[in-house]
Order: sequence, then structure tokens, then C-alpha cells
Amino acid sequence: MSDSRGTSPKPTSAPDLDILGDQVKIHPGGYIEPPAERGSSHERNLVENMARFRESPLDFLREVSLHVSGTGWRAYNDIVGQPIFYPGFTDRIKSSVLSTPILQERISGLAEMRLAVEEAHGLWRSEDKEYGRKRALRKAVIEQSLREVADELTDKMICKFESKRYGEERRETCMSTVSILHGINLTFCAGTDVASLGIHVSSEEVLRLRSVAEQAAEKKQSIVFLPCHRSHVDYVSLQLICYRLGLALPTVVAGDNLNFPIVGQFLQNAGAMYIRRSFGDDALYTTLVQSYIDTLLKNGYNFECFIEGGRSRTGKLLPPKFGILSFILDAVLSGRVEDAIICPVSTQYDKVIETEGYVNELLGVPKRRENLLDFLSASSVLSLKLGRVDVRFHEPWGLKDFISQQSQRFATTQRRIDACSTASDVRVRILRTLGYKVLSDINAVSVVMPTALIGTVLLTLRGRGVGKSELIRRVDWLSDRIRAKGGRVAHFAGAPTSLVVERGIEVLGSDLVGVVGGLPEETYYAIDRFQLSFYRNMTIHLFISEALISAGMYTRVKLGGGPDNQKLTYAALLNQVSFLSQLFRGEFIFPTEGLNVNLENTLNGLEKDGVIKIRSSSTGAIETVELSDAERACGRENYDFYCFLIWPFIEASWLGAVSLVGLIPPVGQEADVWLEVKLAQDMAQLLGKTLYHQGDLSYFEAVNKETLKNAFQRFEEEGIITTRRGKYPKHNPTTMKVTDEWILQRDLETGKIIPKGRLWDFIEMIAHSRREGKNRRDGATVSTRVLSLADRCGRELFETVTTVTGPESLGEGDGKAQSRKRRRPTAINTRSHL
Repeated sequence: MSDSRGTSPKPTSAPDLDILGDQVKIHPGGYIEPPAERGSSHERNLVENMARFRESPLDFLREVSLHVSGTGWRAYNDIVGQPIFYPGFTDRIKSSVLSTPILQERISGLAEMRLAVEEAHGLWRSEDKEYGRKRALRKAVIEQSLREVADELTDKMICKFESKRYGEERRETCMSTVSILHGINLTFCAGTDVASLGIHVSSEEVLRLRSVAEQAAEKKQSIVFLPCHRSHVDYVSLQLICYRLGLALPTVVAGDNLNFPIVGQFLQNAGAMYIRRSFGDDALYTTLVQSYIDTLLKNGYNFECFIEGGRSRTGKLLPPKFGILSFILDAVLSGRVEDAIICPVSTQYDKVIETEGYVNELLGVPKRRENLLDFLSASSVLSLKLGRVDVRFHEPWGLKDFISQQSQRFATTQRRIDACSTASDVRVRILRTLGYKVLSDINAVSVVMPTALIGTVLLTLRGRGVGKSELIRRVDWLSDRIRAKGGRVAHFAGAPTSLVVERGIEVLGSDLVGVVGGLPEETYYAIDRFQLSFYRNMTIHLFISEALISAGMYTRVKLGGGPDNQKLTYAALLNQVSFLSQLFRGEFIFPTEGLNVNLENTLNGLEKDGVIKIRSSSTGAIETVELSDAERACGRENYDFYCFLIWPFIEASWLGAVSLVGLIPPVGQEADVWLEVKLAQDMAQLLGKTLYHQGDLSYFEAVNKETLKNAFQRFEEEGIITTRRGKYPKHNPTTMKVTDEWILQRDLETGKIIPKGRLWDFIEMIAHSRREGKNRRDGATVSTRVLSLADRCGRELFETVTTVTGPESLGEGDGKAQSRKRRRPTAINTRSHL
């Protein structure tokens, strides 16, 4: 990027391809076409000369039918990969799935289990002369019933890449993903100007992908696309790219919540594979999913699964979901599939259309189930204003080689780590390593969009707003820092940063970023900080090490005084950074070199950048760390930047820990009381909203349920809380209580919490790195007003919720455990725009 004072260096990456309609344009790496000149007005559809659904639905459906039949503007022929879209495709796949040996073994095993139950109830007698024949007949009946169930489940689940042309008596309009995109405009609005921005990819990456696809097709191997998931548009962007490259469209794993009337069938014919959100103990369904994935991978059909499971509501990558990944790993580990090619994919947007809905969900508003009416009426679906979409492909790699490398690595360290390790233990470790490697690969190729740069700068500056010149300067600084960290920034082919910032702010919209007019300089400010944090979180993975070190140093910096008073010993810094790293190990992906190596490398980098000053001993060992004179002279702007990145997450963890105080039983209350985890997290949200509006919580986004859920998960791993999970979640919700060793004591006379003990020390350790406000000092506040409020919320929870206790309440599926809720605490639905 550049501004009027200079131009940025020429990008060294390979050229980008701009996929727009029938045209594929080549641009410098990361290029975005400058906006149209003022006064001009034009709109270019993703597919030229294609009818739009809203303007002419009948013409749109007619052209979709022509496209699917292969006679439209672009027929889908001579693809790279295994054949799809031919008569009988669905029946062939379905037959292959139902005939897999593992499914047949499962059906036989389930039939035997049913026979054993019947025999235990006296329905069969072994002394009966006809016992053998009757038993065999009964088993055949049970197996036939199970096959019928499997047949029905398979039909609902599998994608149906059927023939392009149907018989004359029956022609259905099958809407492929590409066809859906024909009716959607990817537009960028700039005042009265409308300039379409297409999907951008790297020429080097797509050429490499096509080459890998050709080799995979020869070996009859599948490419498993594992993209990140931020928007429903992710489904269509990758399909369009595969279509344009002439690659076989992948089968896409989708939740059965999308299988609603009309649209569900369209998506299934376009490649959607519908699965349940939870398999529970349904052994037949679990085996059926494994059989289908085996069939696809064994026959070389491309496959797509979102590594995070659901869409990220916070903007950063979520921890990997291991369900489908486990099926893929087992297919290769077992030898049923020779190999599969893994391709991590990053998809980034100038504007994510669902962010407002995400904020509502994070604040506790229940997610609405998808339905046809919402699909047809939602402007976010039929008129997408996304700006630019960037899709990047990491270099594909073979799963078989990965398994071999990890197996050898674990085999050499297994005796040192755990002499009792089993093959199952090694498999779990390989699976976890696989999931986090994919996330790391996605981060490595992700492109930081202009809106992410602007959102990050606006939320990492002190003050109410920022002048345009300062915003441009900080965007340039951030761009340089991202590149220095090995990240990628969207380039604008020499366009001035001022123009880039203007366009980015217009893409974000007036609901997120405001501008104050009538001043000597245009001044921008964040309107909806919660929603804008989604874009800031797109950059945090690049600076997580610097952010944790800055938060560790803040334990002394916040004390004020001269440089000597803010100086921190290396041992103290290591201790705090180690604590924070463990606290956030489920939130972020850290470098693999280890804490000590990563800490020293990052400290050296910060010193080179002029942010800190290191004093070492004669042997070269680091002794103390402090802010540099240059950083103090510039008002700590760079140091503060790193603190502002991590502070909201520290605040959320502190809130989660403080909320545990409310779960300590009051005086006179039975100690062994188990509370629903959902209710405990709702109480934490309510507490956080109250603390925010009373001035004891700096960031409203700290009350978001995803971060709090991660905090509770970390507390469980640490042993601070103990949970019980029922066999049937609907009837036996997960319950929890604070572990005895972590419970704070109460004053027997007043009933107040005594701020002393392991939980208190844990809360204080987090509080050391919290951002302090002008009217708040953590120690005094926490020990009085905050603790009192947390205790009050907890008392209300104990009064309104009665949970059956004792080990028998969560037995192995007897369904007798009960939880009775008289009423839920009233949530504060306040949406803050401060």
C-alpha cells in the first residue's frame, strides 16, 4: 500500500487472477481494480448476460435449466477428475455405500445385539429344536429392516450429481452452486458508483492446484478441500473456482439444517452432503457416514469439509472439529483408501454479510433455524455486497505421507512421553496434529483485506476517533508489519492508501464506521465496536506472540513512574507469558518452536523494531525487558497496538473466572449442587453485561458466548470446574460445579466471599494483564463491588435452579436424571455501540 507520500514496493508474489463472468484477468499479486471514476455508473454481473432472480425469476430459472442441461452459456464438460453429472450417478454411489463391508458388518453386529436382548427377555430358548432356524430367520428380518433404514438415510445424505439432461417425461431444474451464483451479484457500492469485484485467486496457486488435480485423477485419488468458514458464501466461492478451473466439483459436507424444502434439494444436486449435527450413539448412522466418505475417497471424488465445523462468529479461526476429519483419517489409516490429497483453503472477504447476526448470537440471542422464506427474502443472500473475495490455496500434501511422518515421530518419543501409550493414543495425537496443521496452513496463506486493516487500526487506537491522515499512516504501518511477519496484504497496484481507506470504509458501511464532518480534517470513529472486532480478529494470529509479551509487560507498565519502575525481569515476564499462553491455548495457534525459543525470538524482533529495550548478562542471557526510549517518545503507540489486540480476550477470561465465584454455594446451601453449564454461562454473560455498563469491564465483546465457552473449557482442563455429561444431552444436560480444591471460603457470620485461595490467585493472575480504566483499579474493585455482584448473580441462580444431584443422576442413559428450571435469569439485551 502507499499514500501520497510514496509508493509501496512491488509485490513479489505471483500474479492474481480475477474471475469475473466469462473473463479471467491477470493482475499483480493481490491487485484490486481501482474504483470507477466519480460520475460513472456501471454494474457487471458475475456471469454476463445472465438473468437475475429478483428482476426476472422465470428467465433465471429457464437459463439455469439450460445451463444444467449443458446448452447454456457455459457447459461443464471435460473436467479434471472422476466423472460426475451422468445418468445413474446417484444410484451407483448409493449402491456402493450400502455394499461396503464395514456397513454390512455393522448391520450384522446390530442384529446380533438385538437377538441377544430378545434372548435375555426369554423370547428365544436355546433348547427349542427350531431354535437355530428361527433365530436365523429372525436375524434376517432384523437385518432387512436395518438395510431399509440405511437405504433411507443414505438417500437423504448423499449428494446427487445426476445427469445434466433428464428424460423427456421428467426434467427437474437442478440448481448447481454455480447456477445460484448466476443470480447473485458480487457488488461493491461506492456512493453512486457500483464497481463489481470478483473472486481473486493466485495464478501460481491455481495452476499448482490444477496440476495436482491432474495427477490425482490419474491415480484415482481425491482432493480433500479443508477451508475456513466465515460465511455461507464459502459454499459457493470454492465451487465457482473449481468450475472455472475445470475441476470436478467437490462433495460438500453440510448440516441437515440446510435441508429445507426446495432449496435443500437444489443444494443436494449441487454437491451438498447432509449430515446430522450430532450422531449421538447411533452406530448405524456413524458407520453409514464412514461408508459414504470411504466410497468417495476410494473412487477419487473430490471432497470439501469446513475444518472449523461451523462459521466463525468472531473473525478468527476456531479450534478444529475432528468429526469428519476423523472419518477421513480412519479411511486411510485402515487401508480402505490408498491416499487422499489435503488442500487447506483460506477465504477472506471485504465484507462478511452475517456479522450483525453473529453479534446477536454471541450476545445470547438464539440462532434461527434456516427456512425457505428467510432464504428468499434475505437481501444478504439475493443481493450480496461483499466487495472483494480472496481465496487462497495452500500447497496440497498427501495424507498418507503425513500419517507416516507423524507415526515415526511418535514412535521415537512414545517411550519418553508415556510407556503405556496405545495405538489409539497415537491415532488421537495424529488426528489433533492434523487438525492444527490445517489451521496453521490456512493462516499461512490468508490475505489480510483492507477492511481488516481499517477495523484493526480503529480498535487499537486510544481516543474516540482518528483523523484521516493518522488512519492512513497506521494502515501503512500495519501493512508493513504484516508483511514483515510473513503475512499477505491485498495490494492495490500503486493506488494511494487514502483511496484504499476510503473504499474500505464504504464497504464496511455507516453502521460500523462513522465520520465526523465539519472539522478541519475528516475524523473517523468506530460505531459498532463489537461487530468491527470481527475484522480486527482477522489479523490477531499474526501478532499473538507480540501481544502476549506486551500483556506480560503490562503488569509493570501500568504501574507508571519512570523507566526503572516499569522494568520487568525476564523470569517474571516468562512466568506471566507462560500463564497467558496456557490460558489461551484453545483460542490461538502458537508457533511450534516452544515457549522459551518463541519468547526470545519475539523479544529480539520487538527490540529490532524499536518497541522494547533488552538488557542481557555477560553470558548473553536476557535479564530485564523494558519499553525503549523511542517507544516512550511516540506515546507507546506500537506497544499499545499489541495490548489492544489481546485485551478483549484477557477481559473475557477474567470475566469467566470471576463468574465462577458466583457458583460457590451460599452458606446453608448443600455443597454438592450441580448446575447446568448453559445456565452458568448465561449467568456469566449477564454478569459481564452488568459490569460493562457499570464501568468494571472495558470491552463489551468480552461477554460473547463463544469466548466464554472457550474459557469454561479451559477451566475444565485446568481442573477448576468438574463437569458431568449425560448420555442423552436433551434429557441429561451437561452439569458442572467448582472443584472442591478451588472453592473460596465464606465468612460464616456475613456469608461474604473471602478473597483468598487458589481461585482468587487465578483471577488475580489474569487481572495483572487486564487493561485498567481511568476510574478503576483492579484490586479494590474485584475485592468489593465485582465479587459482591458475582455472588449476587450466583445466589439468584441457586435460588431459581434445582438440579438433581448424586452419581445416579447421570447414569448411563436411563433417562431419569432431571433438571427443573423454575425460571431463567433475565438477560440484558442491550446492544452497545459505545
